[in-house]
Amino acid sequence: MTTNRTSRTRRAGALGGALGVLVAANVLNNRVARRWAPLTSAVATGALVLIARREGLTWQELGFHSAHAGAATGGALAAGVAAVYAAGLAHPRTRALFHDERALALSRRRVLEEALVQVPFGTVLLEEVGFRGVLPALLGRSLPACTAVAASAALFGLWHVLPAMDMAGANPALGRLTAGEAPDEAAGPVRTGRPGKTARLETGRLVAGTVASTAVAGLVFHGLRHRAGLLAPALLHLATNSLGYAAARVARRLDQPSRGSARPVR
Repeated sequence: MTTNRTSRTRRAGALGGALGVLVAANVLNNRVARRWAPLTSAVATGALVLIARREGLTWQELGFHSAHAGAATGGALAAGVAAVYAAGLAHPRTRALFHDERALALSRRRVLEEALVQVPFGTVLLEEVGFRGVLPALLGRSLPACTAVAASAALFGLWHVLPAMDMAGANPALGRLTAGEAPDEAAGPVRTGRPGKTARLETGRLVAGTVASTAVAGLVFHGLRHRAGLLAPALLHLATNSLGYAAARVARRLDQPSRGSARPVR
């Protein structure tokens, strides 16, 4: 009995430690030191792997397997993302989804930094190892496998609360789509800066929609990780985020003739 209690306490401590690492990294990366996200995420990823390995989890259990299958599957899905983005950019109605000030407000140098450094090392590395590798494996020690995956996906959704608050102002069209509304650019930006109940409701709806959609994405990504290891969802995740920066710049270029006074690409 004492041994079982000690084992449960140790597992709970490991899970609590992993969640603490993720919470700290989330706040640092989104509110305190955004430009340092690659370093913060690398340290956090190392801490998560250390916690998992001290709990006796194998590399296989953490998703570090099937590199060849992961590269093939992830590469094919990344190409699919590029094709979908190209199709979306070609149509004026869906092109509004790519008007993201988080990318458009940056210089070319900063866009390259975001796409080639911040996204792969500041976002994808930690999220894939944490939410598709370590958390499901730790939760799986105490919960049925399906429940562990669902809980990890739900936590992945909650992980996006702070980014969703930023997206509400930076990309209102995509924010509306995430919240289940028509991405009508003509409706104007989400009025996150306006005081009052309506503004709070708008932002809350966008955040809730983002949490729900990213939780579903977490389930999809875990399915890929289960079939082809961590590399498959990592490549899909990387393509989705990094190509988004390029798509934002292309969308602005395509819309410049019709807008006339659009500012030049820096």
